[in-house]
Order: sequence, then C-alpha cells, then structure tokens
Amino acid sequence: MVALPNQAIGEIDVETLAQRLPDESLQLIDVREPQEVAIAALPHFTLLPLSQFADWADSIHSRFEADAETIVMCHHGMRSAQMCQWLTQQGFSNVKNLTGGIDAYACKVDPTIGRY
Repeated sequence: MVALPNQAIGEIDVETLAQRLPDESLQLIDVREPQEVAIAALPHFTLLPLSQFADWADSIHSRFEADAETIVMCHHGMRSAQMCQWLTQQGFSNVKNLTGGIDAYACKVDPTIGRY
C-alpha cells in the first residue's frame, strides 16, 4: 500500500458498532493478519490483510459497493485508517475507521475477546 496524503476520514466508536451488529447493510473489513484474527475476531468481517494488498487491491470494486457504509478495523486503528484513506481514493464514499480497533472493542464491549 502506498503512503497517502492525510484526508479526513469518518470514525465509528466500538460501542456504536456493537449496537449495530449484525447489520447486513454494513460492509466490514478487517485489515489485520491471519495470526492476529486467530487471537481476536469479530464475526462478519472480511479479512483483507494489508500485507497481501497486491493480492486483493484490484478486486476491491467487485467485492464491495463503493456507496455502501464500510467499516474498517485493525488492532488499534492505524492500519485501518490507511485503508480508509485508500478506499476513499478508490471512490468509496461512506468509509469509517473503527476507533481503537479490536483492542478497544475487547476492552469496552466484549472482554471475552482475546487481547494481544
């Protein structure tokens, strides 16, 4: 993934996401690595590891709708913020970063989710 200029991206906090799950209108993307997902995961998220960007980047428009609400998650929110910026550059119009990532979700919403 290329370094991108900083653009303002939308955010969603973990409590709001928890209230909205499972909402089938949401597109949910997890950009962490498979070994991270093995420790801590939320259902309904599509795994698109940033380390495998070259493998899935060209198919992003065939896999997801550019106008649908898209929430991106990682461990703490940094990698997902990069992904949100990239998606916006690809024409996605309703992208939100999960503030604090899955770690915040485990701390504030569901303590049964593993932490690392």
